[in-house]
Amino acid sequence: MNENWMQKYEEVKDILTCPTDLESYFNLEEISGQKMETMEIGNVSLPSGKIVVRDPLVDLNANQSPYFVQAPKGDFPVAIAVVKSEDWGDRYAVVKVEFTKEKPIIYREALVGIEELEDVTEDDFFGFGVDAGLGCITDAEVLPFVDKFFEEANIDNVYDDYFADLFEESYKEYPKNQRDAGDWINWKVPNTEYQIPMFASGFGDGVYPVYFAYDANGEICGLYIQFIDVELALSEEGDEEDAE
Repeated sequence: MNENWMQKYEEVKDILTCPTDLESYFNLEEISGQKMETMEIGNVSLPSGKIVVRDPLVDLNANQSPYFVQAPKGDFPVAIAVVKSEDWGDRYAVVKVEFTKEKPIIYREALVGIEELEDVTEDDFFGFGVDAGLGCITDAEVLPFVDKFFEEANIDNVYDDYFADLFEESYKEYPKNQRDAGDWINWKVPNTEYQIPMFASGFGDGVYPVYFAYDANGEICGLYIQFIDVELALSEEGDEEDAE
């Protein structure tokens, strides 16, 4: 990130906002006829406030750049807005880290400071890539401890040989809104007190936007991952049915 990038960001930051009130996913009982439910999954550890959102099985290593915006430091509660659909099953639509109880007024996309911002439009977002059906939230200061654990553990297949059992245990202990293989865990990095929530990514692999929420005073009050725009997904589903 450099001065020219920051100048360009200031020019386009009001374009890179979420048109959906993401907090409403945690307050409404239904969206477009789809039942909604909120699920709390414990805290995330943010010792430096330099947040990293990644696919934990593909991109979770100490070389990952955090978002350039400084978030609050500490342990903060994480919740998931679940859309309970007869057609889709139980799907994780939005994941939230709650920094304060203040109401979000605007959601600005979380960026790392290297994105190409020329010719950005309201339909654009950058997001993070998912290739293994999972997302997670952590802190840049935690990542070296993750690397250290897996290097010393000498695990061949991170999911099959390690995480799969933890996800299955999560389902057994908290079966609601999970498939039997497990859809979320709150992983405590071994030999530390750091917690990293991991969760299924909406409809699976893809690219998903992340937003910092700001309150009426311009202060950061939350972080939101948007996996499913329910209204948009239903409209696209209807378009596909009409095309058939």
